[in-house]
Amino acid sequence: MAARSAPNCHLRLEWVYGYRGHQCRNNLYYTAAKEIVYFVAGVGVVYSPREHRQKFYRGHSDDIIRYGGQEPPPSPARAARGVCAGLSSCREHRPRETRSCFVQNPPSHPRQTLTASWRSSLSLGLALHPERVLVATGQVGKEPYICVWDSYTVQTVSVLKDVHTHGIACLAFDIDGQRLVSVGLDSKNVVCVWDWKRGKMLSMAPGHTDRIFDISWDLFQPNKLVSCGVKHIKFWSLCGNALTPKRGVFGKTGDLQTILCLACARDELTYSGALNGDIYVWKGINLTRTIQGAHTAGIFSMNACEEGFATGGRDGCIRLWDLTFKPITVIDLRETDQGYKGLSVRSVCWRGDHILVGTQDSEIFEIVVHERNKPFLIMQGHCEGELWALAIHPTKPLAVTGSDDRSVRMWSLVDHALIARCNMGEPIRCAAVNVDGTHLALGMKDGSFTVLRVRDMTEVIRIKDKKEAVHELKYSPDGTYLAVGCNDSSVDIYGVAQRYKKFGECVGSLSFITHLDWSSDSRYLQTNDGNGKRHFYRMPGGKEVTNKEEIKGVHWASWTCVSGLEVNGIWPKYSDINDINSVDGNYIAQVLVTADDYGIVKLFRYPCLRKGAKFKKYIGHSAHVTNVRWSHDYQWVISIGGADHSVFQWKFIPERKLKDALHIAPQESLADSNSDDSDSDLSDVPELDSEIEQETQLTYRRQVYKEDLPQLKEQYKEKQKSGTSKRRERAPGNSIRLHFVHGYRGYDCRSNLFYTQIGEIVYHVAAVGVIYNRQQNTQRFYLGHDDDILCLAIHPVRDYVATGQVGRDPSIHIWDTETIKPLSILKGYHQCGVCAVDFSADGKRLASAGIDDSHSIVLWDWKKGEKLSIARGSKDKIFVVKMNPYVPDKLITAGIKHMKFWHRAGGGLIGRKGYIGALGKNDTMMCAVYGWTEEMAFSGTSAGDVCIWRDIFLVKTVKAHDGPVFSMYALEKGFITGGKDGVVALWDDSFERCLKTYAIKRAALAPGSKGLLLEDNPSIRAISLGHGHILVGTKNGEILEVDKSGPITLLVQGHMDGEVWGLAVHPYLPICATVSDDKTLRIWDLSPSHCMLAVRKLRKGGRCCCFSPDGKVLAVGLNDGSFLMANADTLEDLVSFHHRKDIISDIRFSPGSGKYLAVASHDSFIDIYNVMSSKRVGICKGATSYITHIDWDIRGKLLQVNTGAKEQLFFEAPRGKKQTIPSVEVEKIGWASWTSVLGLCCEGIWPVIGEVTDVTASCLTSDKMVLATGDDLGFVKLFRYPAKGKCGKFKRYVAHSTHVTNVRWTYDDSMLVTLGGADMSLMVWTNEMEGYREKRPCDSEESDIDSEEDGGYDSDVTRENEISYTIRALSTNIRPMFGIKPHLQQKEPSVDERQGIVRPPVSRAPPQPEKLQTNNVGKKKRPIEDLVLELVFGYRGRDCRNNVHYLNDGDDIIYHTASIGILHNVATGTQSFYQEHNDDILCLTVNQHPKFINIVATGQVGDLADMSATAPSIHIWDAINKQTLSILRCYHSKGVCSVSFSATGKLLLSVGLDPEHTITIWRWQEGAKIASRAGHNQRIFVAEFRPDSDSQFVSVGVKHVKFWTLAGRALLSKKGLLRPLEDARMQTMLAVAFGASNLTFTGTISGDVCVWKDHVLCRIVARAHNGPVFAMYTTLRDGLIVTGGKERPSKEGGAVKLWDQELRRCRAFRLETGQGTDCVRSVCRGKGKILVGTRNAEIIEVGEKNAACNILVNGHVDGPIWGLVTHPSRDFFLSAAEDGTVRLWDIADKKMLNKVNLGHAAQTVCYSPEGDMVAIGMKNGEFIILLVSSLKIWGKKRDRRCTIHDIRISYCKDIPSFVIQMDFSADSRYLQVSTGCYKRHVYEVPSGKHLMDQAAIDRITWATWTSILGDEVMGIWSRHAERANVNCACVSHSGISLVTGDDFGMVKLFDFPCPEKFAKHKRFFGHSPHVTNIRFTSGDRHVISAGGDDCSLFVWKCVHMPH
Repeated sequence: MAARSAPNCHLRLEWVYGYRGHQCRNNLYYTAAKEIVYFVAGVGVVYSPREHRQKFYRGHSDDIIRYGGQEPPPSPARAARGVCAGLSSCREHRPRETRSCFVQNPPSHPRQTLTASWRSSLSLGLALHPERVLVATGQVGKEPYICVWDSYTVQTVSVLKDVHTHGIACLAFDIDGQRLVSVGLDSKNVVCVWDWKRGKMLSMAPGHTDRIFDISWDLFQPNKLVSCGVKHIKFWSLCGNALTPKRGVFGKTGDLQTILCLACARDELTYSGALNGDIYVWKGINLTRTIQGAHTAGIFSMNACEEGFATGGRDGCIRLWDLTFKPITVIDLRETDQGYKGLSVRSVCWRGDHILVGTQDSEIFEIVVHERNKPFLIMQGHCEGELWALAIHPTKPLAVTGSDDRSVRMWSLVDHALIARCNMGEPIRCAAVNVDGTHLALGMKDGSFTVLRVRDMTEVIRIKDKKEAVHELKYSPDGTYLAVGCNDSSVDIYGVAQRYKKFGECVGSLSFITHLDWSSDSRYLQTNDGNGKRHFYRMPGGKEVTNKEEIKGVHWASWTCVSGLEVNGIWPKYSDINDINSVDGNYIAQVLVTADDYGIVKLFRYPCLRKGAKFKKYIGHSAHVTNVRWSHDYQWVISIGGADHSVFQWKFIPERKLKDALHIAPQESLADSNSDDSDSDLSDVPELDSEIEQETQLTYRRQVYKEDLPQLKEQYKEKQKSGTSKRRERAPGNSIRLHFVHGYRGYDCRSNLFYTQIGEIVYHVAAVGVIYNRQQNTQRFYLGHDDDILCLAIHPVRDYVATGQVGRDPSIHIWDTETIKPLSILKGYHQCGVCAVDFSADGKRLASAGIDDSHSIVLWDWKKGEKLSIARGSKDKIFVVKMNPYVPDKLITAGIKHMKFWHRAGGGLIGRKGYIGALGKNDTMMCAVYGWTEEMAFSGTSAGDVCIWRDIFLVKTVKAHDGPVFSMYALEKGFITGGKDGVVALWDDSFERCLKTYAIKRAALAPGSKGLLLEDNPSIRAISLGHGHILVGTKNGEILEVDKSGPITLLVQGHMDGEVWGLAVHPYLPICATVSDDKTLRIWDLSPSHCMLAVRKLRKGGRCCCFSPDGKVLAVGLNDGSFLMANADTLEDLVSFHHRKDIISDIRFSPGSGKYLAVASHDSFIDIYNVMSSKRVGICKGATSYITHIDWDIRGKLLQVNTGAKEQLFFEAPRGKKQTIPSVEVEKIGWASWTSVLGLCCEGIWPVIGEVTDVTASCLTSDKMVLATGDDLGFVKLFRYPAKGKCGKFKRYVAHSTHVTNVRWTYDDSMLVTLGGADMSLMVWTNEMEGYREKRPCDSEESDIDSEEDGGYDSDVTRENEISYTIRALSTNIRPMFGIKPHLQQKEPSVDERQGIVRPPVSRAPPQPEKLQTNNVGKKKRPIEDLVLELVFGYRGRDCRNNVHYLNDGDDIIYHTASIGILHNVATGTQSFYQEHNDDILCLTVNQHPKFINIVATGQVGDLADMSATAPSIHIWDAINKQTLSILRCYHSKGVCSVSFSATGKLLLSVGLDPEHTITIWRWQEGAKIASRAGHNQRIFVAEFRPDSDSQFVSVGVKHVKFWTLAGRALLSKKGLLRPLEDARMQTMLAVAFGASNLTFTGTISGDVCVWKDHVLCRIVARAHNGPVFAMYTTLRDGLIVTGGKERPSKEGGAVKLWDQELRRCRAFRLETGQGTDCVRSVCRGKGKILVGTRNAEIIEVGEKNAACNILVNGHVDGPIWGLVTHPSRDFFLSAAEDGTVRLWDIADKKMLNKVNLGHAAQTVCYSPEGDMVAIGMKNGEFIILLVSSLKIWGKKRDRRCTIHDIRISYCKDIPSFVIQMDFSADSRYLQVSTGCYKRHVYEVPSGKHLMDQAAIDRITWATWTSILGDEVMGIWSRHAERANVNCACVSHSGISLVTGDDFGMVKLFDFPCPEKFAKHKRFFGHSPHVTNIRFTSGDRHVISAGGDDCSLFVWKCVHMPH
């Protein structure tokens, strides 16, 4: 018995010696109480220097991390020698020798080691809250989390988890302490910002590719952070949910090197400590200065305080600096009293006149500034290598430890101090003190041992007899001998008095020695070795004892061996792993303490003989605990950690003192110390109740979950595409509606039955939430679930209900019992299912428990749909979760051997097990409630007791029921309980007295009952009170109402446990019969009384039944192969037969007189009986599998049969002869019934995914029009009959949870009756004929496959749908160039260099001429220092829509092009820009709510959804001041194509371009994602919120329209239903607008507008436009709707129309653009004006009254714009593009002056010198000359067939590639040509001769310079030009500035010339990828840049340097 329970004594952590200095920094602080906080191992320590007292935080001690729980086998080499690679615990990387052969071989990297096999340890991160009370610590491990805890109470305040992997590297609080930033140890070093109080992640981003060492908030700038690490420093800004980094620019001020620490100061200054000892000072992101030699080696720590800054480095110095970083003083710790060579500072904290210092060698110093040479040593510990040696002084409270750091240290256990230290020459591995305490023996790693005198640590002797490490030594109890155990498998015996002369050797082991023990009489020695073997030797000779009898009576002086009968119990029951490092027995208290590789110290009873003994466990060490020992007087236990270098001192609290101790130390999680995983023989545990056992064995896993269906359908659709599909039949006109459900889920649920506010009863069955009105006997249904509901809870106000279901990602629905609409849907955190839910007392929160392996518990804010906290609940099933009615942050869970008390801590929940003590045993809890105070709780056990708890302590148990207490309900004054004994008991408020009991018996049933009670005292599973009655739910599926005076009314009932298959409807009455595996036959009334009329118990379960044609006889087939015929009225037997051994699967009377009865069985036969003679007259043979369905023809002569092998067979009656009937003939035969699922007539009922689901049942209406089916997935479907062709269209209904086993129409087809197999429910549906439509909450879904009809075609729509967006960073060359790029070309030697001539540096030759002719510039040349965007000509209309809006009452318009948002003033034409996007904007919307005036959202192109800077993002900004309000990094990959604000303006909807076209809802101000879901598998063009809603929106796209509702965090969608309109087909939808009373208008590709009421199509406005309707706009003030389409202008019609509110009347507007076709992409309506954006890049304002058109914005339609030229003297310029137009622009007037359409793509353009003519080069090789004044053609010529790339007005040949630029010399004698192979050539003019002389070329002065090639412009080519090119360049007229445009969309400004590679420059963003051309205007006033992809022209104002 001893080992079957854990010992009753306890250990309490009293002191920890050590400090984590290695691998850490900045982990030492003063708290507000002047205590010191730091960490060591897995413990946070708060040390009070005044009281010399430690407090411990051990909240990181939950999970022991192993490799999946099972250890891999050891490597053979290590098994032999016992050597394994271990934790490298310092800079030096050492292998560790271990003493256990089978220890998990950990990875060699220290960080990986901790994540893999060892315990979670506190990581490298510790941060102190600004108020200096709260501390944040992170840990290392597989699933690391961050704890924020209180340094006063050492209690957890918040837990942050589920983001980081591997571990936490650094942490920092912001200035007001509201937010915390963390950095992970994963490969991306993820940076994460938390709202730590709520446990919520606000933002995350990849940190850097290499380690980050420090991170800090900028305390003087909100939302700014700085991080530093290996060769980088990054400056972060947080906006919305986006963390955006900018790398620090080292420049030439300092070397690029690793930055180790940093601190932020005022004025955007940042100070950082570098690896070389310098301090780098940053202003913004630029390095401005360095403080060299601040330290002589790396600066590890920097601490900012009110007085200034303190830094500490590897050089052992502390430096103090003032606030401007001027030095104050230096403290060199190496030179102080306590100093030593090699001292390295890792952590500094400066507060007032005190400085705390933590060192690499685990010391903590406190320095008082005015006594700086006398640092006070607060803490010391071992460092470096591992700590293995531990010995206890035999008479004094002293412990001795020795380590790989070569030091031996002696600790006083009373004073908690180091009292002696001695450094040895070798690493120490073991230690022992002799009996009188005078000698200390140390075993060394090199095989030697040394003996010291204890009093002064002087050496007595050193002996080296071995070469391998000494791992264990012990003095004999009489002090005569010393036994020394070595890694070479031997033990040597030395005589102490003989100066340690060797007396003997023990050589029986085959592996290294791990443990030794002497017998009390010193005559025997026992050893353990690495193989786990135990050996005995006679002393002192060392002869092995093999006779077991000799050893039997030996008493051992100590017990430290891990192998042996007495310690068998310390090993798990079924495991061979050997991970226990040390044991020590306490004979007096009969307990044993162990230390293992997982950081756990355990306490067992001693002796513990049976494997798998129970224990108490204590956590604190972070990795392997290498040794453990009792102190000499057994007051303490000392344990040491190998890699954490720490010594833990535990106070032993014996059993008698335990009760007092419980109240002394609340922070000890006493209840948690009991083992979870003990697995001793549980013979003393009572047997589990059969019902509970049955329930725990239930599995809710599905082969196919409903949420898998869309994915499966897609896969099958791909396969379908290859086959030809016929046009499918339409779905039937009829529909069904759920009318009544018989059944209640009681067999595996509890407390799931309640009264609502108005006295209705709410409960659940199958996938249906039922609201039952007991007065009217009617039901209403919540049908939002799609699988079994497992739990139900009611809101305190009793108007809302929460239900949780089964699912892969199961959901919890909160719904309104009045409207039956979902209010919120919660999902994403449970798996498999949700088994318990409960509301908080204020109704704002909800707790839920899952049925995943760890039974997770989640706390929700259900209205927001947010997870507040999550925790693992238990390994075993949880039955109940209950919220504390007084404290919303507390809850309890109860389950199998489980009672836990939880409180919320941020994102986590801290759980404490109920402490049972001696009062009871650890029983299974079936129910729990809270009592009259927040501390009181009550639980019902499986043994029938009620446990009463105060806080976590069991205070009393009361016997309440015979058998388990399944349900408990708390009243205001008292309780009600219900148990398996079928008794309802009423108790007083303290469970002292049972006031009354009610037994549920048939005799007590009231006359008004709706059915019959099947048995007395049914097991009670749910109890609730209200409206003067007690509501009782039973395991048998009954709901009863107990009147307080005694009578019981039965309200609802269903079948009991077991599947229900048999169903028959009466031939002429509204009744039906069912038969089930629960061995009952039941008759149900389907008329308004809805009750069970009769029931009969059967000897076996049944699977089928059938009424005779006259309704008098009922035939029932049973599971044992027999069947019976019973009187249909009395259910008494008439006759029975037993001819078969297998299940009878179907049974049918022949039609007419019912002469024959066909009986089908699972053994593949059908027997035919003559009913009159009661004889078998025929057998139908020939089926290869079991029979599933049979049907008679109307003559009673022919049987149709279906089998399990999908055969359709025919047999003739009565003999059963098999017939072959062609499939086409089957339909012509008149069938009396049709329940077949096979054949041509019902081919269409098999779903697309027929391979994973079976159609189980079907039934045809008597008019042969509608076929109803049921399938394995729980769907009931209606098809039009006959359902020919594959995958027929249907209507689908979800109510059953799993397989629907049977469906039958009633005799008059008025109702459909369906049976759920596993859900045991009988559902009655009313049949609604075609044309009958009543508005109801839940309609059916349409068919699986979208319609095959084409959605329509339009070239613009197709182009938009197929467009592929490339992010700027991945853009490639726009020109197909080849060859070596200029900056990679080898420079050719000059003539002089070839001839070896060296020119003198000063030459008398005339100076080189200017490179460039300078013209029309002032006399003084002023360089250009900046470019400012002034004007943009362009608008993105080609592939965007609804992206032009009015602002400021129509004074301004807002739109976008390229990557900029443009605010354009209508009156003046001036523009201002939003330029924060880093890639193309694709969508724009304006917030319409008055609170958010002028707020704009824009969405851009992006790459992967990885939260990095290239991820797609949405910017929300103020249009007036261009300030960014929020940035949302998206979960959409590729880009964001649509955005829309909600009615209140607080929510934002976005749609992605990813393959699933994800739809996401954001709370944009917080940057929080609320909900996200795949939108559609084809492109969504627009999604818009309804103008009056924050929860409803509509999405339209390729062949789809969907109506969405936001419920909590879930998005629910309904497809648009076309059904009511006969000829309607689903088209591609392009635009959406809204009307009153839930009307929605969608514009289609054909020009129609569809009008929808809710989600049903009610009308079509045919040909609203002649072409696609691209844009629609709803005017909020008057409800009028504007539509824009694609039309040819005509007198009647126009591309823009203004409609009334219902879209019945309209007025058309023509745009008068002169185009052949107007294509409108955007419409917006202001006061009397309509704003129109067109496909042709025009923005036009149309007057509503006079229809006058005013073109506000022009742009090129298609790009690229290759041709660009500026006028020689005026502020005009010309552009020519691939849209075939040449356009003349006026900068001063900000408009387009003229354009000419040339009919072909234009490529280049050039002015004549006087500016009166212009030449245009075309893509087809033609060139044209125009007169500038009129843009009339003056002449044209064509000599070339390919593109003309550049023109200059003034014949060259042998050019190696296409020409890209040309420039004339100033004297017109030369022409320089840039080519597509990166070569520049110079030719003479007009001869065309190729000029080769470089010197001559160097002397040429050029009229212009536009070449991208040449030595003069070498510097314009960037390092990153391997993928993309510089496309264009232009030198200013002054000849000293150069601008370029490249394929990345950047405009760059250089000095000219720039011959040095990678010249310095300024970069300007705004264009999309590819800037194709660039020019200076006259006077260098402006730069014009032309875009490739964006078809836009940017005008940049030149800012010149002042004189």
